[in-house]
Amino acid sequence: MKVGIPREIKNNESRVSLTPGGAQALVHGGHTVYVETNAGRNSGFPDEAYIKAGATILPTAAEVFAVADMIVKVKEPIPVEYPLIRPGQLLFTYFHLAADRSLTDAMIASGAVCLAYETVEHNRTLPLLVPMSEVAGRMSVQEGAKYLEKPQGGKGILLGGVPGVRLAGVLILGGGVVGTQAAFMAAGLGARVTVMDVSLPRLRYLSEIMPANVDTMFSSRYNIEQMLPRVDLVVGAALIPGAKAPYLITGEMLKLLEPGSALVDVAIDQGGCFESSHATTHADPTYMVDCVLHYCVANIPGAVPMTSTLALTNATFPYLVALADMGWQRACAEHPGLKAGLNVVKGRVTCKAVADTFGLKYAEAELA
Repeated sequence: MKVGIPREIKNNESRVSLTPGGAQALVHGGHTVYVETNAGRNSGFPDEAYIKAGATILPTAAEVFAVADMIVKVKEPIPVEYPLIRPGQLLFTYFHLAADRSLTDAMIASGAVCLAYETVEHNRTLPLLVPMSEVAGRMSVQEGAKYLEKPQGGKGILLGGVPGVRLAGVLILGGGVVGTQAAFMAAGLGARVTVMDVSLPRLRYLSEIMPANVDTMFSSRYNIEQMLPRVDLVVGAALIPGAKAPYLITGEMLKLLEPGSALVDVAIDQGGCFESSHATTHADPTYMVDCVLHYCVANIPGAVPMTSTLALTNATFPYLVALADMGWQRACAEHPGLKAGLNVVKGRVTCKAVADTFGLKYAEAELA
């Protein structure tokens, strides 16, 4: 199979979807790998490393899209890339379609096969979402701590405090991978941490593994409203696989937070879990609503591409090999978890959560 690796062009997105080691393995497996010039440079992989691995360097994304049977990316295509996508071409990347109607419509119109990292399943987990969730969860606290500083627009509080001064309060909404990693980071910095979730088994698990400065609480609007006046940083980490994130903090509830408090919406690539959220970029990451600072960068792990690229490709590569070796039809037929990643197939929406979000007709993947 001809595998194409274009350079990521989303704002400040520095990750790459394949390492030179992965390219070498694919070439040794009989496949051809085309990499756009400088696709891996910001992750520490120069063109020379790909050439040494047996890949072919092409100067433009248009040439990569034109020759490849499968395009492997990190982030969803953006409008300038839509015309490059060919009918029947396989796209393997993060899509988060339920958060973006225009992207969904474009992928339907393209006639391509859109296989989304974030809905691939294995043993009731989302293995290709996990590594970036781990990075984003840890970075959410790192960024939140920075934006609580007064020069950044925050209230001027140190997350872990010092002896004789109160600790900052951190509220984490969602106890999944993102929330767990955020809790560990915030606790490690010494903050008072509360994790909320709607799953009692998950809360029991977290209460067993978390340090003493982490509390758990059942997530409800009432409990969130009771906590907001007491905390300085809120991390939104809610997830409904494939669907739009629910609003857990409404615009009215912002008034319960003290001025200078910070919200970090890690769920923004699924539409965000704060009503006042809208996507931002690393170039312009924050904005204020009702004196509350919002950090809503949609590709948080892109800020640490050397770590993120390796973490992501460790997880995606076995699936990439299966798709290259068998083709997407056979690979998805033999691996039901991979089939769950099919979101759009040749003009038909095959992810029910996406179809339900936009009121589109849903088609079983087998029929599509």
